[in-house]
Amino acid sequence: MSDTHPPGTRAGDDVDEAAGVRFADPYRWLEAESEEVDAWQDAQGAAAAAYVRDWPHFDRLRELVAHYDSERVASVPLAGGGRWFRVEPDAGSARPCAVVADEPYGPGRVLFDPAAQGSEKPPFLSWISPSPDGTVLAVGVCADGSERNTIRLVDVASGEPLPDAPAQPLKDSWTGGAKWLPDSSGFFFTATDDDPVSAAHQIWLHLRRSAPTTVAVDAPWLPGGDYRAVVASGDGRRLVAVQGLFDPVPVAVADLDDPAAPKWRPFVTDASLNLPGFLVGDEWIAVTDEGAPRGRVVAIGLDAADPNDGRAWRTVVAESEAALRTVRPVGDALYVHAFVDTYSELRVVDRDGTPRGNVPLPGRGAVGDLPFALMNILGPVADDQLVFAFSTLTRSWGVYRHRPDAPRLETVREPAVGLEDCVVEDGWATSEDGTRVPYHLVRRRDVLLNRPRPALMVGYGGFGAPWLPQFPGPMAAFVASGGVLVHTHLRGGSEFGRGWWDGGRLRNKQNGFADLYAIAEDLVATGVTSPNLLAVSGASGGGLLSGVAATQRPHLWRAVVPQVPILDLVGACRDGYGRYVVDTEYARVDDPDEVRRLAGFSPYHLVRDGVDYPATFIVAGDTDPRCPPWHARKFAARLQAATSGDAPVLLHIWRDSGHGWATDKEVLLTQETEWLAFLAKTLGMTPPR
Repeated sequence: MSDTHPPGTRAGDDVDEAAGVRFADPYRWLEAESEEVDAWQDAQGAAAAAYVRDWPHFDRLRELVAHYDSERVASVPLAGGGRWFRVEPDAGSARPCAVVADEPYGPGRVLFDPAAQGSEKPPFLSWISPSPDGTVLAVGVCADGSERNTIRLVDVASGEPLPDAPAQPLKDSWTGGAKWLPDSSGFFFTATDDDPVSAAHQIWLHLRRSAPTTVAVDAPWLPGGDYRAVVASGDGRRLVAVQGLFDPVPVAVADLDDPAAPKWRPFVTDASLNLPGFLVGDEWIAVTDEGAPRGRVVAIGLDAADPNDGRAWRTVVAESEAALRTVRPVGDALYVHAFVDTYSELRVVDRDGTPRGNVPLPGRGAVGDLPFALMNILGPVADDQLVFAFSTLTRSWGVYRHRPDAPRLETVREPAVGLEDCVVEDGWATSEDGTRVPYHLVRRRDVLLNRPRPALMVGYGGFGAPWLPQFPGPMAAFVASGGVLVHTHLRGGSEFGRGWWDGGRLRNKQNGFADLYAIAEDLVATGVTSPNLLAVSGASGGGLLSGVAATQRPHLWRAVVPQVPILDLVGACRDGYGRYVVDTEYARVDDPDEVRRLAGFSPYHLVRDGVDYPATFIVAGDTDPRCPPWHARKFAARLQAATSGDAPVLLHIWRDSGHGWATDKEVLLTQETEWLAFLAKTLGMTPPR
């Protein structure tokens, strides 16, 4: 067994600076990619792995995690040419394959198997996109876990690869991969440059002619390097250029005459607006928070005198107590996804807003929207049915189909796994400023709350992304082992509309952290748990949340697990993508006062010598372009040197692993088992047999 104690780390005398404000940066050398850093990182990872494998129940917990493993993000089959295309593991293959079938989940034929690509390490299948006529399948493959992927084309009839796929790399899957022209003659895609941390994007059109060509396509984009996409309207008459990951707007439209040289007409040119939607006939129909913090559905005519004037928009669905999330056209109807006290509701209305009833959802849970607004408006528009995923806190994603005016919901695929004989309880805590903050408890029915129990708080609270009340996947193993899972809804998300996001971002960012502490204190006050049995974890922005929790309130937790975290918010501003993230959510760092405020919740800068910090296990990937691994390295080194207690501070950075969107499933399974084993070992839990 390897040594369970991590190596010591030398400190330097580097200084970081932003807007003239200077900060000691003793572990700046850990940002480098060097042999010394590699050796240090490998030794840290070996100590972390040895520590959790020294716990006698590791293998049993891995079995349990594998049992509860499920899709992190919902996926549904895609239709094309009367066929259905999906991603799923094939018998005999350890990795998901692209499959074609006559029914959404009918017996299928493998079209693309990553394991058959002839490389020692098969690539990750990031996305699929069938042509409208169903003759060609475009897929995105990632070789190193970074999400950076390239396009392959497959002939559906023969299953053979097609030559002349475009060579330009895609940054990720967030713009939907290939966005096909209605006649299947080609597709648009959003590529990036060679810098993995760049925020720049370029639109390309790949035309499948006798001599396939790939040409750059420009549009009258708004200033800034935000995400961009071009997509054809559902009726095939027009192109729409959309810009903005979190607050997308249709910046321009063009008639679909020559897709390689569109004659763009500027449309909505106010980047402060938020209009995720679809072009339906001669109107852009969208959910907006303009004049309606909880959202309303509006229609903007293409011939509007001023498309930026919200007073002139036609209201289709007025603002109400429900927080509207997305709208999707299906035939002559609109399906509107809303949150009511954090749970999903799916309404059906006519295009003039006349109600046609609610979809009878299979429980209290979440419709499978993607986290950021742009991601939900780039999919194909259905003619006569909505196929969607739905999950609850005790059941994994099932897939369902609904047709307008149908009295019942059709189950296309049952949930694959669930937590049996468990209960979900809703709670509310009062935050520091008086705001009521909701949370959900998930526990085994026989785990009574008559004494403090091991509890794991999880959350996100950022970028307007709702923290969906969905199945917890591997964390279900924590519940099965007798723990209480606490699913939190913190300001910074969008569960209650725009005000919930704005109330926890930029100058209000501390509110989201205060919400977390209020829930934790409520759990302690009501006897659900105690500080010596309480843990907190989260990924990405939730990794920051965990790091802030450990450094602002170290005595509130027994254990903290930041996953793929951003932890040095000042240093993050030195690269393009990091600056984009910080400017969007945390602070405007051209202002010295804003930089000082930023440092007030930057975990790397909050660590103080001589504090007894909680047990900490930090998980990261060495090819992560969003939260590069040096964040985890620097924070771990600083925390290891500063803590006065004997609780372990461990770090495991995984090779060929990124932010989680393109990580090999087997690697991800082991990652999840490690940090859950760390919690179980620390909290004195034993997985059931």
